[in-house]
Amino acid sequence: MALDGRRVLFISYNGILDPLGQTQVLPYLRELAKKGVRFTLLSFERGKAFEPEGVERCQHFERQLLSDGIEWHWLRYHQKPSLPATAYDVFAGVRQASRLVRGNQIEMVHARSHIPATIALALKNRFNLKMIFDVRGLMADEYVDANHWRKGSVPYRLTKVMERRALAASEGVVTLTEAIWPTIREWDGLRDRDDVSHEVIPCCADLESFKFSQEDRARRRTELGLADRFVVVYSGSIDGWYLTEQMADFFAFILKCRSDAHALWLTPSKHERIRSLMQQRNLPEASYTVMAVAPREVSSYLSTSDAGLAFIKPCFSKLASSPTKYAEYLACGLPLIINRGIGDADLLVTEKKVGALVSDFNEGEYANAASAIESLERDRENTRRLTRRVAEQFFDVRTVGVDRYSRLYEKVFDQSTRVL
Repeated sequence: MALDGRRVLFISYNGILDPLGQTQVLPYLRELAKKGVRFTLLSFERGKAFEPEGVERCQHFERQLLSDGIEWHWLRYHQKPSLPATAYDVFAGVRQASRLVRGNQIEMVHARSHIPATIALALKNRFNLKMIFDVRGLMADEYVDANHWRKGSVPYRLTKVMERRALAASEGVVTLTEAIWPTIREWDGLRDRDDVSHEVIPCCADLESFKFSQEDRARRRTELGLADRFVVVYSGSIDGWYLTEQMADFFAFILKCRSDAHALWLTPSKHERIRSLMQQRNLPEASYTVMAVAPREVSSYLSTSDAGLAFIKPCFSKLASSPTKYAEYLACGLPLIINRGIGDADLLVTEKKVGALVSDFNEGEYANAASAIESLERDRENTRRLTRRVAEQFFDVRTVGVDRYSRLYEKVFDQSTRVL
């Protein structure tokens, strides 16, 4: 095998104990390890990983990953004060990663997002390593679009300098969407380069774990007392990039239009905020459910539902975004109700006809979306088959994600190491 025995240091700023680490890091590494890649994984774990229960979980995962051929090391993630905390993490990451590179004879560093890329930069020329910059989003632009940073501020400029240097140093670049690549391709560090390999790898789902189940649907509907109601679900965190108030508006609209409708919020926290938003819209408690569920149970609750909702702030940085929930909704047979301007999703919905696009947040657009979803609902079985096929075509962690990572790894290993 082309990748057999290749030694890769994978750096993730997301913790392996976090849901994102479980769904968007480990499945890829496990499948690539089956192809012969010898991974050393370095992650940054939140405080809970260093509490007694967290220590036990880490030790359990460490043993499990070792049996999968992955050697895992972790450091503590620091959050505040923001700039000094991140600088400390980078310093600690470089020190630990340097030991791992020497001890495990690492050939390539795979940096998942901007902070790991900063660590990778310090390693690259020092150890003559190849480098992949896995661009999970446009960090500086995201902070500006979220009104956390001012364009031109010190953090913004420092991040942009690092981003340019990381792009210039990398033999391989990953983006989540096709939509953002023409823009990034013209940035300093990549412009006029013909020696960089690129792959678009969206946030995929483990389709063995996310799939429609009639048994789960019947069981969860009985537990929730839903009978044959039309259920629209939102799954994930609220606020931030997610337009919680606009989603509450949509739920209120569809609940007032359809007496059989029910809103299902699957979110880990801020339940009182959601209840307050629903009460402000004069919605009775019986018309909605707010609950937290374990990651392994999400698929069963999606099977309970009839459509998946997600409104995200449309802005420049979101052209680089590939929300995992899109893949999970489709895999479980749900048509999408989403807004325009998020990554490649506009084309996905319009060309594959797997849902409804909202161009603005008003009742006219909501009515059009509801009508489109009702049309898909009339042929529910075919709709489920269609959304599942689209998930398999675009978002399967094995046949899409892992295959593209494998292809990129092979191309990068075939290249000469880039020296700056």
